[in-house]
Amino acid sequence: MPSNESLLLFPLHTVLLPGAPLGLRVFERRYLDLVAECGRASKGFGICLILEGEEVGAPARPAAYGVEAVIEDFGSDRNGLLTLQVRGQRRFRVSRTRIRDNGLLVGDVAWCDDAGETPLQPQHAAMATLLRELLERVGGAHPDLGHAGANLRQLEDASWVGWRLAELLPLSDEQRLALLQEDDPHRRLDLLLGWMDEEEPDDA
Repeated sequence: MPSNESLLLFPLHTVLLPGAPLGLRVFERRYLDLVAECGRASKGFGICLILEGEEVGAPARPAAYGVEAVIEDFGSDRNGLLTLQVRGQRRFRVSRTRIRDNGLLVGDVAWCDDAGETPLQPQHAAMATLLRELLERVGGAHPDLGHAGANLRQLEDASWVGWRLAELLPLSDEQRLALLQEDDPHRRLDLLLGWMDEEEPDDA
């Protein structure tokens, strides 16, 4: 097990996935402090799903797995509140948390050992086709994979295909957390395939 590293945590009622974008609106003093500290250190912070509690007020109890959020852009809304655009990077597992005097949650985390590209297995080929169709419809966060010239190398990577499907399909937070806790990219695709089969209507 790799040695732990301290990471500022931002618990939310949502699951950030590796490679996925997320917009945040920041107004609590503790999270303004978090953004300032991360900016000074040129570091990201951790986003974990809230298991108990709320996003404001007393510190919430976060899930044991989360994803590092890296700030890509920032601004302000019409009310003058700070807005952030972040993107998920590395997965981590929290072994212990502590609360600072300002209410910020700090986690001792170990980074998950996510290897590089993992070739897609034949039984999951249809899922890459589905992903390409979805990306052609939505574009947005992945415009490089539009119909004008898809990056076929990414569509052959089991890990990338799984995370993008988890991002785009209508999954629950609990399902996304289950995927986040799974180390094997092929097993993630098996879970997705099973959930998709459950959603298919029975023949009349």
